[in-house]
Amino acid sequence: MDRLKGKTCLITGAARGIGRAIAIRFQEEGGHVIVTDIDEANGAAIAREISAQFIKLDVADETDWLRLAQQVPTLDVLVNNAGITGFETGVVAHDPEHASLEDWRAVHRVNLDGTFLGCRYAIGAMKGRGAGSIINISSRSGLVGIPGAAAYASSKAAVRNHTKTVALYCAQQGWRIRCNSIHPGAILTPMWEAMLGDGPDRDTRMAALVADTPLKRFGTVEEVAAVALMLASDEAAYMTGTEVNIDGGLLAGSAASPGG
Repeated sequence: MDRLKGKTCLITGAARGIGRAIAIRFQEEGGHVIVTDIDEANGAAIAREISAQFIKLDVADETDWLRLAQQVPTLDVLVNNAGITGFETGVVAHDPEHASLEDWRAVHRVNLDGTFLGCRYAIGAMKGRGAGSIINISSRSGLVGIPGAAAYASSKAAVRNHTKTVALYCAQQGWRIRCNSIHPGAILTPMWEAMLGDGPDRDTRMAALVADTPLKRFGTVEEVAAVALMLASDEAAYMTGTEVNIDGGLLAGSAASPGG
């Protein structure tokens, strides 16, 4: 239980969902965890729960990152997890024909600009030691097209590509700063609750949403946290520029047998 012993680990968007699970797992493995989120109440609550430090951070705000760099000048692990879908306030057109430029930019500001700023900060905080691990949370949606969520898919695809650019840049400088991306599929997080509800048909709704997934279930936040732990640890010292899919087999291809 000490795979991250002595390592300072900062997680964005850690107030709930995947980020929260990663913060808990990293703390269990001996990491000095710094919880960040724009949600001050829930971010501070999880920090108290695991005896971690909380810093309020809007990942889309460069000023917040500059302030963070002064508070946390050195770092071993950064997880760029904070992200939005664009549907947080209700149903909004996010298809390629009807999405507004404002809504498109809002998603990219958080998901892509936030990851860019996080990577830039991490490089500055890690290069003095010449080593570190940057983990970017992309998505299955960054690997395939999503007609009804064009901005989300575009932003997560860009996160995937930027991960590889950062990995190559750091290696080129002679630093052992690794950068990898995780691509979750249907992971049961709070953002699914509006679609699932708590009525008697909840199980039916859940089954329908994962009907195309070979393993026929949602993934858990703890399963994503386990992958993040592996990438954060020294066990993954030869992994950089890599993408790890955790999607129940959805991207593996069709399970159908060929016709006669």
